[in-house]
Amino acid sequence: MTIFRKHSLKVSDKSRTKAAELTLKESIYPLCLVTILFFLWGFSYGLLDTLNKHFQNTLGITRARSSGLQAAYFGAYPLASLGHANWILRHYGYKPVFIWGLCLYGVGALIAWPCILHRSFGGFCAAIFVIGNGLGSLETAANPYITVCGPPRYAELRINISQAFNGIGTVVAPVLGSYVFFLKTADDTRALKNVQWVYLAIACFVFLLAVVFYFSPIPEITDADMAFQAEETHANADVKPFRKQYRLFHAAFAQFCYTGAQVAIAGYFINYATETRPHTSSALGAKFLAGAQGAFALGRFSGVGLMRLARPRHVFLAYLTLCIVFIAPAITQRGNTGLALLFATLFFESICFPTIVALGMRGLGKHTKRGSGFIVGGVAGGACVPPLLGAAADARDSTATAMVVPMAFFVAAWSYALCVNFVPAYRDPADKFLTAKIGIRGARDEEGLQREVGGVDEKDSPVEAEAERKEVGGEKF
Repeated sequence: MTIFRKHSLKVSDKSRTKAAELTLKESIYPLCLVTILFFLWGFSYGLLDTLNKHFQNTLGITRARSSGLQAAYFGAYPLASLGHANWILRHYGYKPVFIWGLCLYGVGALIAWPCILHRSFGGFCAAIFVIGNGLGSLETAANPYITVCGPPRYAELRINISQAFNGIGTVVAPVLGSYVFFLKTADDTRALKNVQWVYLAIACFVFLLAVVFYFSPIPEITDADMAFQAEETHANADVKPFRKQYRLFHAAFAQFCYTGAQVAIAGYFINYATETRPHTSSALGAKFLAGAQGAFALGRFSGVGLMRLARPRHVFLAYLTLCIVFIAPAITQRGNTGLALLFATLFFESICFPTIVALGMRGLGKHTKRGSGFIVGGVAGGACVPPLLGAAADARDSTATAMVVPMAFFVAAWSYALCVNFVPAYRDPADKFLTAKIGIRGARDEEGLQREVGGVDEKDSPVEAEAERKEVGGEKF
């Protein structure tokens, strides 16, 4: 029993753990471990887009009804991010939420087995709902954890790099689907059995990963840590109650609109390809989707590079603007031209989700954990917009024409990109974090030496001054 007592899953939010002051070197292991989760839900999301068209073929359902997969998956997110996962996060911490989310993901994957065996679309949607709760729990913890684990000035870079592995997962899944789900055979039963084995493998892997998380010494980040970080950067000099965090609520709204548009486009990408490009089968459409998701992943890596040269909010505005620019002509264009426009749209979608998370959480301080639940809850847009696109596509008998639906939601999300660039109340907290010295080893050495040479700061007690001198003289980082 000693080993279980050693790995406690609860840390008081009122205690300082120094986790918010981690250097780049100290944060590498926990960041790498959490980044695995990003690949997992990217893979799951990519499977969902492929299964959308697969079930239309094998079960003979309409485009609108097949969007039930997205509705079940993303509809679970607010239940997790605003409900059970957020409660666990605020009362116990990040690690318990990681373990909880992985267990739910594994249970949902196991439930999918008999549902697929009996060709029950409703049952499979229920399994996807459980998986969505698991992944919603993981996102509720992983996105803010990546943002705050390490030097604040690199938050947007960290989350975009981690989210790039999400993009890799979305590439792998359609490729797998094109060879496993869309078989060159009339035997639909065999194709469905292959789906079963995929979900069984997922269940085994995530249960094993939950054990790894339990025994891994990843640092906990408390509300007290985040309050300290916000105070040090002066990003929340005017501390407001949670209900008045208007920047947060605008970010959650933008996340709802953006995610809804992104999910709708990816969910009906194969339909778009098969309808607008002559001689394009569902299997070939899945390969095109894999290519588009490859562009999405590439966009994240390129976005990280641009964020080293320009402010993240500037890159965010440029990328979201170009999403609108490229999706608009895809409504009327056909064939290779239309597909190329969708490829470009996915490329520029790449950095939007993680950057909204990072910018929306700037300066929340002690409200960080609660606020992250609202931003991740905005993912519920993925449950609302695809059915609208599916209904529009069925009504007009054209998926291309229905792309006007995600374009409208992109425009709504654009309002946040404009505010965070041109409204001082939005812009200033984001910029103050870029100059923060927390977690920068050289800066901490320099600050300590200046105090040692210049004397004791008036606000420091003799005990605090002595502790600082020891910290500079040793390697206490």
